[in-house]
Amino acid sequence: MDCGQSMGRDSENAMIRLYDFQAQRRQKTGFELRLSIFLALLLLLLSFRNPVSAQVVPAGYQGVTRLSAGVLGSGDTFQYGSRKMLGVGVFVDAETTSHFGIEAEGRWVELHQTANVHAETYSIGGRYHFVRGRFQPYVKGLIGFANFNFPYNYAQGRYTVVTVGGGVDFHWKHRIIFRGDLEYQDWPQFTYGSMTSLNASVGLKVRIF
Repeated sequence: MDCGQSMGRDSENAMIRLYDFQAQRRQKTGFELRLSIFLALLLLLLSFRNPVSAQVVPAGYQGVTRLSAGVLGSGDTFQYGSRKMLGVGVFVDAETTSHFGIEAEGRWVELHQTANVHAETYSIGGRYHFVRGRFQPYVKGLIGFANFNFPYNYAQGRYTVVTVGGGVDFHWKHRIIFRGDLEYQDWPQFTYGSMTSLNASVGLKVRIF
């Protein structure tokens, strides 16, 4: 009888935890929608902004591709268990002087972990930037996949990850650039329902050519 009661309590606790997770997910749905609309409008406004206000690029350099690579350190928050962790990342930017470009990145969120929960993400997508003196603000949209390690190595999963974000590059010297970056990630196929994560990063970018 005691064993049956214990199993019943365990099942009830598991159901409560699942309900709490789903409730948190429903609460964030409105925020996700507002964030997506805001970023879409921001990108639209940037695409129609007055080109005269930007830094003038010589006609002979219009559309020239520039390749850069860099490293990042990040603070990350996962909806799964409301975990707060630290991570590192690398990225490559192929951008043009006509504002558009491609970004590819890999992130390893494995520091300050509990119960051996950690994640890796690999994404690629488009970015749009403009120039204000030494500052280069940008917005981006990426898609890729992630590996997620569940508590105590109980299971591992691979999921699609959709990322929207933006930030600013500061051109310190000719080839040395400092970066501040913010990303909002959606994991639509996560095991327990759609999960979100947020990361804020700072890093260093080096222009290759």
